[in-house]
Amino acid sequence: MQRRNHDDAYDRQAAGPHGGEPTAAPAPVRVLLVEDDEAIRRSVGMALERYGYEVSVAGDGLTGLEMFRDGRHDLLLLDIMLPHLDGIGLCRRIRETSRTPILLMSARGDSPDVVAGLEAGADDYVVKPADTNVLVARIRTLLRRATFTAPPGPGDRPADTDGLLTFRDLTIDTRGLEVRADGRPVALTPTELRLLLEFVATPGIVLERQKLLRTVWDYGWNGDIRVVDLAVQRLRKKIGADHIETVRGFGYKFRR
Repeated sequence: MQRRNHDDAYDRQAAGPHGGEPTAAPAPVRVLLVEDDEAIRRSVGMALERYGYEVSVAGDGLTGLEMFRDGRHDLLLLDIMLPHLDGIGLCRRIRETSRTPILLMSARGDSPDVVAGLEAGADDYVVKPADTNVLVARIRTLLRRATFTAPPGPGDRPADTDGLLTFRDLTIDTRGLEVRADGRPVALTPTELRLLLEFVATPGIVLERQKLLRTVWDYGWNGDIRVVDLAVQRLRKKIGADHIETVRGFGYKFRR
């Protein structure tokens, strides 16, 4: 049975510019689901396929790593507790070479494993059993974040020459979406890059965590501010800790 993708951003068909023949459809979004529980694999896989996603499945971390390396995947959905190689270790291995969005699944939202997974480079997490609407909303958000273009951004910031911003040792190409520290390229995930661009759009201005959840993670509901804190922590390690200042009780600001 042919399934239709209900996500407008990844619709299988679009009407032509004058209402004629449909334009060429983009390739379906490919999700790699790594989950050791067969019942969850089946139910989550079927739910995502109903939304038009193309789903590949693996039952353990090592198999998931091999499948990721052997194919093209647009997003990874990883259980934390996996045999052979757990979700945290798998996340670290993937982050060595790829910026592909990673969404963790955890049976406990307050588990230290969730924090460890976010520190390892995961972009977000959902608590099992995940409501299908919430799961798909998180997936759509991560996919939008991975393909965004930088907004012009108001605010008090250095002169933008051909899209280049410079803050001491840090250079940001807002058009080419490249970052250099001391002249060396810095590999940022889409989440980290979007977070950095949000900061540099308004240097010296305090940004509250809830605001960052809305603007960077694209939701203000059911959001965990830990994802903000850990993303800032990872960003500091990559660009230098002195660029982002913590304002206790409020949030963060980018130093001019």
